[in-house]
Amino acid sequence: MIVPLLFYKVIWKTPKEQLPQPCIYCSNHNSYLDIVISYLVIPKFFVFMGKQELDRVPLFRIFFKDLNILVNRENNKSSHRAFMRAAQDIDRGQAVFIYPEAGISSNGKLRGFKNGAFKLAIEKQIPIVPITYPDNWKLLQNGGFFKSKGRPGLARVIVHPPIYTKGMDQNDLISLRTQVYDIIQNELNECNNEDR
Repeated sequence: MIVPLLFYKVIWKTPKEQLPQPCIYCSNHNSYLDIVISYLVIPKFFVFMGKQELDRVPLFRIFFKDLNILVNRENNKSSHRAFMRAAQDIDRGQAVFIYPEAGISSNGKLRGFKNGAFKLAIEKQIPIVPITYPDNWKLLQNGGFFKSKGRPGLARVIVHPPIYTKGMDQNDLISLRTQVYDIIQNELNECNNEDR
């Protein structure tokens, strides 16, 4: 598959026809390419939760206008409203895509996860589907499409099996967050070892 000058390859560790709906997609976030490729890869409708600044980027304004949830990360009220909106979308049967790092990693290294996605999954008793992007930071570095270095290449996408939260409560939040983090980190380690 081709995005201008880019190829992407999806490794389905769960059949795409069996992706749950609704669910929360959680992935590492190391490039604006993550957003674009997610729209190409995930076959079912979903809503993105992304930072407010994306509204200033013409390409993303097209994607995010009305269809997605913008968050001002400096404002707790904005964050609370965003998660309330995500909960409403889930109640309507829609999936939500959240980057639990709450920002872009500049060097491809996984940063710590915030609790929001996992708290929401437990509250709504819906699965989390971890996704790993091992290559995007090398293909388009942090800074956006017009201010950063980019190059053509292959962007791998690994879609992991869902983690079901049925029966979990808030006491399980940290272990759920750790489980998703470890799945993505282990996949990044494996991909980095293959690339050496």
